[in-house]
Amino acid sequence: MNIENIYGKDKWAAFGGFSPLISVFKNYHPLNAEIEDIINRYTFPVRFAKNKHMASPLTRNRYIFLLLEGAVHGYLKMGHKKITTWIAAENELAGTIRNLWENEVSDEYIETIDPVFAIAIPHEMSKLLYENFPIANYVGRKMTEIYFQGASERAYICRLPTALKRYQRFLISYPHLINRVPLKYVASFIGMRLETLSRIRNKT
Repeated sequence: MNIENIYGKDKWAAFGGFSPLISVFKNYHPLNAEIEDIINRYTFPVRFAKNKHMASPLTRNRYIFLLLEGAVHGYLKMGHKKITTWIAAENELAGTIRNLWENEVSDEYIETIDPVFAIAIPHEMSKLLYENFPIANYVGRKMTEIYFQGASERAYICRLPTALKRYQRFLISYPHLINRVPLKYVASFIGMRLETLSRIRNKT
């Protein structure tokens, strides 16, 4: 899987001249000019068609993606079955969890649910910022806190004893996704058959 900047030097022309990741970082802490320059140089826009892999065990994942348009899901393969482990949509980050920020093979897949427009964030850039700028470590910690809160919530949903309780909790935690992505991904995520989810939705 070859992910590269196809926009050249004009990659930020449609974004006011700078990477959208800068605005995300600034939500947590003001940035200096050097950090902004590194982000502008290392990140770049990418597009993926529907039902395409952004990452898979066949390649070493070298990026986290800031989703600007579209939705994706992370999944593991059990035989011929796909088990969705998380779902992300616009304005969220997507990356393989088992090798987060590492250039190593993971058994996890990231697949687009619909066409995706995103910002590719190289792991090498993240490490460069962490090693040289305390501000970057602060921003990274705050963003990691949000990620771990999400991981904790996903684990909580999976441990609820009934399909109804898992669906009700999904509505509380992810209301923006229930009408955003096909129900087959929601059903897989909360551990039930699509027919069971449809039956629960009809009753409630």
